[in-house]
Parts: sequence; structure tokens; C-alpha cells
Amino acid sequence: MKVDLFDFDLPPERIALRPARPRDAARMLVVEGAEGAMRDCGVRDLPSLLKAGDVLVFNDTRVIPAQLEGRRGEAKIGATLHKRVDLRRWQAFIRNAKRVRAGDLIEFGGGVSAIAEERLPDGSFILAFQGDEPVEVLLERAGRMPLPPYIARKRETDAQDREDYQTMFAAEDGAVAAPTASLHFTPELVAALDDAGVGRETLTLHVGAGTFLPVKADDTDDHAMHSEWGRIEPEVADRLNAARASGGRIIAVGTTSLRLLESATQDDGVIRAFAGDTDIFITPGYQFRAVDGLMTNFHLPKSTLMMLVSALMGRDRMMAAYAHAIANEYRFYSYGDSSLLIP
Repeated sequence: MKVDLFDFDLPPERIALRPARPRDAARMLVVEGAEGAMRDCGVRDLPSLLKAGDVLVFNDTRVIPAQLEGRRGEAKIGATLHKRVDLRRWQAFIRNAKRVRAGDLIEFGGGVSAIAEERLPDGSFILAFQGDEPVEVLLERAGRMPLPPYIARKRETDAQDREDYQTMFAAEDGAVAAPTASLHFTPELVAALDDAGVGRETLTLHVGAGTFLPVKADDTDDHAMHSEWGRIEPEVADRLNAARASGGRIIAVGTTSLRLLESATQDDGVIRAFAGDTDIFITPGYQFRAVDGLMTNFHLPKSTLMMLVSALMGRDRMMAAYAHAIANEYRFYSYGDSSLLIP
């Protein structure tokens, strides 16, 4: 399938540089079925848009300050951690990588340094952090929140992003990008969902920096997804299966939750416990097995996530929805507005 099929023009002023305040004040475009009317709603309308017995599935990963600036000798080096290898080693994308060779020491300041152990086939490096302190402690000292490039190119990362780029469900350290659909939730919204009889469950998928990479291939068949580590506990899988058997809908909050749920589900539609890597790539023609809907932000043109939502709702339907969102001045991308997609 040609990647250009998922392209669209987005006015730059539609890219949100800060989240809505309060978080649940964001707008939400509701898209149901193949031909039904689209509705302009708000995130706070979610309890009335769902029904008792439905279950929202959140990703409880916590974003670490995975953006580092350092030096190898006189050369300036940037590093964005992508995926944990073990307790002291991370796979990282390197800026100015031509100045780095295997075995080089990169100094990141604050007493934080790492050896560039190995260059991988995709151009990234394995960084081995030095010393005895946990890597998470080192990153808190030397790292910055890894804002997406479309925000970082327009403004500096600041202290407010430490709070803004973290969901209320964040519990498990390891993500280098936020599961942004969950950024819209507040304790008040969760309480309203509880009152409406809408359930909630959590899983963990440590989102990698590969989520920001453009699809460089001309055809989807030639694109390789980066793998990410995820976990669904057995009791969570059991409760989700029971909810669905009772007539409830499973609504993934974010594409990260959706991809892990689909990775854990076989053709029989039963969600199973999961712990490991997934590189699932969902494009039109995919048969969904685990989810009945998706709450998600608006995605980049020609991105794997634009392909995913097109697989769920149909390409023509999503192109029309995005045209509606642009014409009605919705805010796009990580800090932007939301959509609720119910096939």
C-alpha cells in the first residue's frame, strides 16, 4: 500500500505546543461507523458517550527524561534513548552520529557518561551508562523530557513539560514518549466515568522514540517497525475478556494500548497475558480482534499511526475526519485535542 495515501496538509498553526488547561478541557471529535455524522464534543463528554459495562484501557508507562546533550571530545552529541537493553544499557538514536565510534565515551554533564558500545544496523547505538547509580537517577540529573520533534523545533523544553508530558496513570518507568491520549484525563473525569459505570484497566507498553520516526519507504510493505516492550497481567486479561463476554466494549485509550491488546489476542478473540516485545504494524485490511473502539489524538501525515486509525475506521472515513478537524480548528498531535473512534 502506498504511503502517500495517508498524506494530508496540516497548517502549522494547528500543531499544539502546550496542552489544554485543565487537561480535560480539550475538544474531542466523535467518529462512529462508516457513514454516520461526526460530532464535535469535548473530552468531558466521554462519560455520556460510553455506556455502563464499557472498559477503558490505559497505558501506565511513565516517561523518563530520555533526551541527553553531551560531548565526545569537542564534538556536540545528542542522544535520545529508545529502548532499554538491560539495567545499564539503552539503545539510543544519536545526533551527529558520524562523530561517534564504537568504544567512545560521551560526557553528558552532571557526572553522567556512557560508552557508545556498538552501532546497530539502523544507525542507532547501544549506550552503556557508567557508574553505580541507577540509570533512572542519572537521567533525572542530566536528561530532559523527550518532547516530539514537531514541538521541540518550535520551543525549548522547560520545567512545565515534566508535568505536562506525563499522564495521571504513569507508574512504570521506561517510556521515551508519552501515551498522549491519556494526557486528557483528570481525577474529576475519572470519577465521572466511575459514576457512569465505565470500567478501567491498565497495561504497560514502554513507548519508544521510533514512534516519532517518519515512514521513509514508499510502500507500507517496506517499512520496519521498531519493537517496544509491553506487559498485560493475567488478571487484567481475564477481566477484559469477562467484560466483553458481558456485552461491554473494550475501548483502547491510545494507539499504544491498542497495539499491545492486539498483540496479545489470537484469532479466537481472547485476550491473553503478555510480557515481551511487540512490533505489530497495523494497516488497512487488518482484522481487529481485541478492541471495539479507540480514543486517540490526531496523528502525523504518512505516519504508522495514521495508517492504524485508517485500518480501524477506513481510510476515506479518516481522511474526511481529519479534513473536518482541520477546518474546525482542532489542535493536533501530542498536546492537541482528541478523537473517539467507534467502528
